[in-house]
Amino acid sequence: MSPQLIFDYFLPAIAFAMGACIGSFLNVVIYRIPNGMSVNEPKRSFCPSCKTQIPIHLNVPLLTWLMLRGKCKWCSSPIAFRYFLVELLTAICFLAIWKHGIEPYGLAGVISLWVIAALLISATFIDIDHFIIPDSITIGGTVAGLVASLVAPQLHGVDLWWRGGVEGLIGAACGFTVLWLIVLMGKMVFGKIRHKFDEPADFEISQPGGEDAPIIIRLGEHEYEWGDVFFRKWDRLELETLELYFDGETREFREFRVLGDALEVDGERIELDAVKKVTGKILSAVVPREAMGFGDVKFMAMIGAFLGWDAAVFTIFVACVIGAVVGLTQKLLLGEKWGRPLPFGPYLALAAFVWIFTGPALWFWYLGLLRSGAGLQ
Repeated sequence: MSPQLIFDYFLPAIAFAMGACIGSFLNVVIYRIPNGMSVNEPKRSFCPSCKTQIPIHLNVPLLTWLMLRGKCKWCSSPIAFRYFLVELLTAICFLAIWKHGIEPYGLAGVISLWVIAALLISATFIDIDHFIIPDSITIGGTVAGLVASLVAPQLHGVDLWWRGGVEGLIGAACGFTVLWLIVLMGKMVFGKIRHKFDEPADFEISQPGGEDAPIIIRLGEHEYEWGDVFFRKWDRLELETLELYFDGETREFREFRVLGDALEVDGERIELDAVKKVTGKILSAVVPREAMGFGDVKFMAMIGAFLGWDAAVFTIFVACVIGAVVGLTQKLLLGEKWGRPLPFGPYLALAAFVWIFTGPALWFWYLGLLRSGAGLQ
């Protein structure tokens, strides 16, 4: 086989196959991490319905789902199309990154882009399902992005490893800070969510998924994760409480509040780890509201660490445009309410992919338009 054939066909096929295999692993990440499970135990994938572990010969990416027609071999329960989609999407992304990036960035740069592509895909589907982006992806991804900047400084348009590291640090700081400021402004604009109940409603604060899972706050039919309610240490969850129980035992009180890091009963501070479950009855609740979750802010730090400050600014701008278009479409065409929560992580991920493949060209084109417009005035 000639070197040209290897480069044109064999290596791209390997990139596609690797992407499919990584996509299969990402399905494990997407399912297990939000549910507080280890990605290593059990070692083999299993059917979500009957829990039967899948043998290696029936765990071939892409092909197995097609051969079994999207059903479990043992219990015949449907296996979501999303499993096939994640594998196919990751394979296509790996192939496209190989084609697009091998010449300008080299092998180290391509591998770095493969890593961020895997992180973007897994974060997207987790955020769609659970409205969270785990720290293992955001914080771990930021560290990986800084390492990638040192190993592949070409991602930032420089040659020296230390300059790549500096660009990665600046990118992470820029992505984090800009989106954090947007969140702060969103807090000022949107304020708080007020729930008023005609009849006394149940409320609960617990951690049903175990110690490593998010704390869940249920107010009647409304449900929030702790990190989405308490963004700053001075945030307060105000409850008009009628009945209060700590771990099933009645608690006498005159005033009860939930702080960002503790509970407060009649001015007495009670640490969160001192109570496993808080329940009761409420007539109303005032919930602190954010423009988006803090996970999105850390997610932008990760994107900036891999791709640089200009990519971070571009990603935030394009994600806002995409989010506005989707939100308007849902409102005008589908008749959905303005208050319906939408995960912002997928828009950030899509915008980051736009940067990876076409972003710098679009960025310079847009800046050129701005300069031309300024020159005409």
